[in-house]
Amino acid sequence: MTQARVIGGGVAGLCVATRLVERGYEVTIFDPSPRPGPHGCSWWAGGMLAPFCEGETAEEPVVRLGQEAAAWWERQGVTLHRRGTLVLTLGRDRRELDRFARRVAGHEMLDPAGLAALEPDLEGRFNRALHVSGEAHLDPRAALIHLRDRLEQAGVRFVAEPGRPEGLTFDCRGLAARDALRDLRGVKGEMAVLHSADIRLTRPVRLLHPRYPLYVVPRADGLFMLGATQIETDDRRRSVRSALELLSAAYALHPAFGEAELVEIGADARPAFPDNLPRLVRRGETIHVNGLFRHGFLLAPALARLAVEAASDSSKPEFWHEDHD
Repeated sequence: MTQARVIGGGVAGLCVATRLVERGYEVTIFDPSPRPGPHGCSWWAGGMLAPFCEGETAEEPVVRLGQEAAAWWERQGVTLHRRGTLVLTLGRDRRELDRFARRVAGHEMLDPAGLAALEPDLEGRFNRALHVSGEAHLDPRAALIHLRDRLEQAGVRFVAEPGRPEGLTFDCRGLAARDALRDLRGVKGEMAVLHSADIRLTRPVRLLHPRYPLYVVPRADGLFMLGATQIETDDRRRSVRSALELLSAAYALHPAFGEAELVEIGADARPAFPDNLPRLVRRGETIHVNGLFRHGFLLAPALARLAVEAASDSSKPEFWHEDHD
């Protein structure tokens, strides 16, 4: 049985390991903290599998390859909610909704009655909305834990060490790989988790705003994830400014959030290359899988597939870079 090493136990590393197991590899994952947790960028994700909405600003490969994600996560046994995405604007920003509609495929324009039928708690608050029905969401923390446990049951070894390249290696360290990937940069994202018994949403809601766009993702037991800022820095400190903007936008979406319990505020730096697209960088027997930017759960399944296919078939797939330094 061919052996392979994976360095990094975040969403990229776990997806690569899953693809390797499917191909019959014997896999060892190296990570100083081998259980998913707040030390990893993936822990702070929103969990939206929204390739069409991301197409507002992202390049075509994100939309195309992101459409693989929902079915892949379902095949792994992860609980998935296929209820689409709701896109809203406040009255003064209604042009933003028209602009968004021109850039995003697969949407339906809703009038107030249509919006109330989908999300009764938003009845009477907005004149128009977009519903992008072909999208889904998951709980990223539950998904990481599920994938990790599933790999352990499949015989994958988890070693609580940094690891180093030896034989066929997939380096999935995220921002920590800047020692090898010189143009990798950090983009900070901040989020908050609220608990409210006074409002119920069944799908992610994106509130468009010229200054601080917001998305609200419902989770179990009355929890809502608010995200996310996008700041060009690898500083992981939680800022008052971002917290105020997130919470103010949530209050604008529905005043009930003003009475919600603030459960958690978090921040981390997402790894990105200058074009905000991922890369597969081969250096000897090591393949770097990196640069997922804000699309970790959306693109990791497809990027892992391309990386493992390249190692198994000697192909040069999309996002492929050879590094001979």
